[in-house]
Amino acid sequence: MSPVVDAHGHVGGWADFFVPEPDSAWLVDVNAEIGIDVVGISHLVAVGRDTVAGNELALAEAGRHPGRVGVWLVADPHLPDAVALLRDQLDHPGVWGLKLHPDTHLCAATDPRYRPLLELAAAAGVPVLSHGQTGSPYSDPADLAELARRHPTLPILVGHAGLWQEGFDRAARLAAAQPNLYLEICGSRLTTRWLERLVAVAGADRVLFGTDACFLDPRLGLGKVRLAQLSDADRALVLGGNAARLLGRRLIIASQETP
Repeated sequence: MSPVVDAHGHVGGWADFFVPEPDSAWLVDVNAEIGIDVVGISHLVAVGRDTVAGNELALAEAGRHPGRVGVWLVADPHLPDAVALLRDQLDHPGVWGLKLHPDTHLCAATDPRYRPLLELAAAAGVPVLSHGQTGSPYSDPADLAELARRHPTLPILVGHAGLWQEGFDRAARLAAAQPNLYLEICGSRLTTRWLERLVAVAGADRVLFGTDACFLDPRLGLGKVRLAQLSDADRALVLGGNAARLLGRRLIIASQETP
C-alpha cells in the first residue's frame, strides 16, 4: 500500500491566526487516527520572526517523532550565512528539503538572493516547497515556474497550488508545461472539484497532498482527496506516491505499531 504523506504542515503559533492545536503531539496523534503516515512541517517561528531558532525547533520535533514528522527547513534570503547553516542542517535525519516563504520575507521568489539557496537544494538533491499565491508580487505561480526553468533539476512545489480560486487553472497549466514544477494542494479554497481539475490538467504525477495543519484540520484535507473522483492509481500518487518519489531515501515512515 502506498504511504499517505502530508507534504505541507506546520507546528507552533502565529500572530495573525488562532491555532487551536499548535503542538506536534496532537498532530501526530490525529494523523495516526485518520491514516496520514507522516507530515512535513516548517515551524512557524522559522516562517515568522526567527528562522534559525525555528528550524532548530522543527528539527527537535522530528527527533521526538521520528518517521512521523519530517522537516522543511525555512530558507531566509536575508541571512548572509543561510547557505552554511542550511548545508549542515540538511544532513539531519528527517529533513525533507527547503521551504521558501517569499511573502513573509518580502523577497520575490525570482530575486537573486534566493539563487544560492536554490543551488544548495539542487546540489543536495532535495525538493523545495514554496508558498505560492496567485497575484502576489513575491510568489505568484508564474514566478515559481520561472525558478523551475532556471533550475531544471530541482523539484519545486507550488504551495497551495496558488492559493486563490482564480489562479488554480493557470497554476495547473504552468505545472503541465514545466516538468519539475509540482502543485501542493492545501488550503480551504481548493475544493474536491478543483483537485479533480488540477489532476486533469497537470497530471496526477504532478499533484501532492498537503493539509496546512495545524492552521487547518488535517481531517478536512484528507477527506478532500479521499472523496475526489479520481482513479485509485491517481489517488495513490496524490496521497503519497509523488512525495515518495521526490523525497526518496529522505522519506522515513514509522510503523503504525510504533508507540
